Amino acid sequence: MPAQSAQPAPRRGVGGVFVDIGPLRRHRAFRRLWTGQLASQVASQLTIVAVTYQTYRLTGSTAMVGLVSLGQLVPLLAGSLLGGPVVDAWDRRRIMLCTQVLLAVGCAGLAVNALLRHPALWLIFVCTAESAAFQGLDWSARRASLRQLVPPAELPAALSVQSAALQVMTVVGPAAAGLLIARAGFTFVYWISVASFGVAFVTVALLPRLPPHGGGQPVGLASLAGGIRYVRTSRPLAGVFLIDLGAMVFGLPRALFPALAVTLYGGGAVTVGYLNAAPGIGALVGSLLTGHVARVRRVGRAVVICVVAWGAAITAFGLVPWLPAALVLLALAGAADVISAVFRMVIVQQVTPDAMQGRVNSLIFAGIQGGPRLGDAEAGAAAALAGPQFAAWSGGVLSVLTGVAACWVLPEIWRYVSSAAGGPPLSGPAPEVPGGPAPGLDRPGPDRPEPDRPGPDRPEPDLPGPDLPEPDRPGLPG
Repeated sequence: MPAQSAQPAPRRGVGGVFVDIGPLRRHRAFRRLWTGQLASQVASQLTIVAVTYQTYRLTGSTAMVGLVSLGQLVPLLAGSLLGGPVVDAWDRRRIMLCTQVLLAVGCAGLAVNALLRHPALWLIFVCTAESAAFQGLDWSARRASLRQLVPPAELPAALSVQSAALQVMTVVGPAAAGLLIARAGFTFVYWISVASFGVAFVTVALLPRLPPHGGGQPVGLASLAGGIRYVRTSRPLAGVFLIDLGAMVFGLPRALFPALAVTLYGGGAVTVGYLNAAPGIGALVGSLLTGHVARVRRVGRAVVICVVAWGAAITAFGLVPWLPAALVLLALAGAADVISAVFRMVIVQQVTPDAMQGRVNSLIFAGIQGGPRLGDAEAGAAAALAGPQFAAWSGGVLSVLTGVAACWVLPEIWRYVSSAAGGPPLSGPAPEVPGGPAPGLDRPGPDRPEPDRPGPDRPEPDLPGPDLPEPDRPGLPG
């Protein structure tokens, strides 16, 4: 019988406040997945800044910069939604290998275009759309692999350390991109992005095989429809999706920042930059202070409280005319949002069976990407009717009301107890059977420490079904 891995000791005192990097030390495969994700984020952040600045340099039009971003929306959403069934059908390691290559191809096209004497704007549209089409597929495959690489009890800590890395790169990446563009030019930055995806490819290649539980479902619209039905009928998942979408659509005031900077704070471009940076800084600080999430049992209640805190901070932001106070409130909102996101992903990982992970995560990704864009349209319409301040504070109020309404309609989200924090296992009917998906309400089985897993050259053992307790699983090679 394989040796059992010891449960991580509880973290207490000041150390228990900061993000727990224990999963990186204890699980080599998760460390590789995390390193590859970090490299991929480096590439993404460098490319985003370079594309927007190069487009502006070529056209002198901020409207054209917006069109390049808008041109990525449809392929991003389509790739995410259609990619979910793929993640639940094929080996997830192989999918991530393919996505690193395809994402690198888009950056290489941008690098070659930047070398031309007269770079073509249409090539920027094509290359960014191609990359956007595979971002959701890569994100879903990485999220779906997480539960196969760390034991259930360590999922909250693993999600926290992933979130912290993302927030660090969101702050550091754009600054690094600006310096590199100024010193070495666009071509160099794009090739750095290609090299970063190369690093991500190597880290994924070192992972074991990651087939979906049960061998996977056939790719097709029926599989996608099964994922949608599962999110709709699994009430905790539906609550998470509704609360997150409401917060993003009503409570994200980024479209109002230019108008507020000029009309309310009497500033200009610098003030707009401060307003945009404040939520990111708050999110970075919040992500570094997520050491407590593994000890929280009432995860659903934590999601609701964080979303209400987000909405209250945005409401206050829309009412204060003093810029320093506004920046503090935006930072608090960003911290509440990132902590809420970690708790939401804990629920997604625990409620969703392995065979459904790809489709559910693809739908979550589509909401994350589409919600803010709908929010920009909502904020712009509200500002046109009653001014930017009204649009800001009313959006915050609507975020709070959406969270409360979700708890009233779907009380399961408020009552949800994390199994990783010692809560009782929740059970329900199996959501899927071979040959086709069927909706249901699933919960993970009791937590057991995870032993060693077979290496890359040996087949992956079947993971537990949604109604079975977690068995002893072989661990990754040391």
